[in-house]
Amino acid sequence: MTLSIDQYAHLSRWRERPVLEKALLAIGMLLLAVSLPPLPSAPCIIACVLGVTLLGARVPLQLWLRYALIPAGFLLTAGLTMLFDVGRHGLSLSPAGLPVVCGLLLRSFAGICCLLLFALTTPVTDILASLRAIGLPREIAEISLIMYRLVFLLLDTASAMHTAQAARLGHSNRRQQLRALGLLLANLFPRAMDRASRMENGLAARGWNGEFNVLRRTQPLSPTRLTWTSLLLGSVLLIGSLFS
Repeated sequence: MTLSIDQYAHLSRWRERPVLEKALLAIGMLLLAVSLPPLPSAPCIIACVLGVTLLGARVPLQLWLRYALIPAGFLLTAGLTMLFDVGRHGLSLSPAGLPVVCGLLLRSFAGICCLLLFALTTPVTDILASLRAIGLPREIAEISLIMYRLVFLLLDTASAMHTAQAARLGHSNRRQQLRALGLLLANLFPRAMDRASRMENGLAARGWNGEFNVLRRTQPLSPTRLTWTSLLLGSVLLIGSLFS
């Protein structure tokens, strides 16, 4: 059984840690990756964040690779296209662009590592609850949570339809696959809207008043962890400033 990012975040070893601690580390590293020169700060950020993710939060390497390889593939494709110039003589390699492309890829991959650390340890419900605590309007938080739920509902409906088509030998050849894909796309939206309507009726039957109250168990802020996080951020900032 495969786990989505949000499902694994609910089971994470850092699930009950305060969102502020995780946000300070992940978003702080992300800001450093954006603001500091890519060399040598980006490799330092990647190494630190990967160490915290795999060794500290105990995220399995296979799971991390599953979610990191897709955006990394997009980055690599974009970087390869930036290495070539199109001029009067056709397509040509641009050697001057190699340092720029390498720096961009390192900076972007460091940002991906930071976001994955936060996403794999912090469920969306905790993020929205923390934003509510610092002043986010209730209506925006509830609409965001409902839309997030509808995304998973849409994916679940598509997965069920795809499995049903495969069980009826709808993917036996290329022509059948294209036909099955067309039928899936044609029927996906009506079925998803039907499930969304049933979800709305279920909420109304339970007396929903427009607000989701989610039980959360969080640890208090740890001065020790905050200190170590600050030291880690300061070290990366120092390295990036001195050796750039």
